[in-house]
Amino acid sequence: MLCGEERLRARMPSDLDLGDTTLGELCSRLFVSLPRKDQRARAAEYVCGLLEVDGRKSIRNIAALIGGATTEQKLHHFVSSSTWDWRLVRRALAQYVFTIAPPRAWVVRPLVIQKAGEHSVGVERRFLADIGQVVNAQRATGVWAASADMSAPVNWRLHLPTAWLNDRERRARAAIPDGVTEKSPADCAVETYLTMSSDWGLPARPVVIDGRDTEVAVLLGRVSRVLARIGGALPLTVRDPVLTGRGNDELPAREIIGMCRDLRRPVTVAGRTTLVAAVRVALPSRPGELLLMGEWGSARGWPTRLWITDMLDEPPAELLELDRLTQRVDRDFTRIADQVGIRDYTGRSYDGWHRHTTLASVAHTVAVLSGDVRDDEISRAC
Repeated sequence: MLCGEERLRARMPSDLDLGDTTLGELCSRLFVSLPRKDQRARAAEYVCGLLEVDGRKSIRNIAALIGGATTEQKLHHFVSSSTWDWRLVRRALAQYVFTIAPPRAWVVRPLVIQKAGEHSVGVERRFLADIGQVVNAQRATGVWAASADMSAPVNWRLHLPTAWLNDRERRARAAIPDGVTEKSPADCAVETYLTMSSDWGLPARPVVIDGRDTEVAVLLGRVSRVLARIGGALPLTVRDPVLTGRGNDELPAREIIGMCRDLRRPVTVAGRTTLVAAVRVALPSRPGELLLMGEWGSARGWPTRLWITDMLDEPPAELLELDRLTQRVDRDFTRIADQVGIRDYTGRSYDGWHRHTTLASVAHTVAVLSGDVRDDEISRAC
């Protein structure tokens, strides 16, 4: 189903008045910061294209759907080199999502975008532990508003390696702002979240993250109410009186939780019962106590998953429900965000990447809130 130039224009009389539709409401609210009417119309066209184009959501394919070669030039300029501020659109998106579908937590999720060439901003060869391969890719961090019923990405941070930031020619070619400096993945996660809480004024919610490949101490040192999944090798110090005689020895998390077999209790979440134990610990580089929690799938063997959190008084069932939100985000990423082209930007500029990712996040939210999402595909919302 194609929206086409004529159909799209018919739905956009008088400054993006799209009528009583999810797309129309979002466009009128989120693009108010764009200074010109033609920019607001172009943003709506782009989101419509992301929702309707089959296959790769490139500017060329979106333009072919909407209006051809002339439209392609306009869209390319709008995304890659225009002056509109994607930060203001993201802030409006985050505030809108929080208002109509208050999240239970902010879920931090990495984004890896594999590339064939070397000119996309931030691309480099890197080892990915989850697939056990070295790939040529961009890496970013996303923060998702997540509840049991839905999730949507609301903020992004593109990780720029040293090879890009120290290369003047590369920086100039990609128009990387002077103030952008190198950050570790953990710092990217922290600052992406803190932008939302400090600069955008969004209320606090627990922060949930898979921290197995992240410096957990950095997260817990700068952000409160964190639930982080961890690997068994993370060094910790026992602080719980139930494990006496351990002093200040640093031990791997796996070994500490292994001492807690007698503390295990059945916990049921969403109809599934597992065995869970929790014990108070500390990170060597961070003052204060934390909670180490482990989950067993069966009565024998080692725990299958481990977490660390500063939410000391939360019941294990509540913590497991928070962790389940990462599964919700992963599912929605695959069936919605990827389908609306979150990884499909083919340009080379820093701001272009952020503009595309912002508009793809809007398209994701349109698809979710319109109710036109099926498990196997996106049912076109435009």
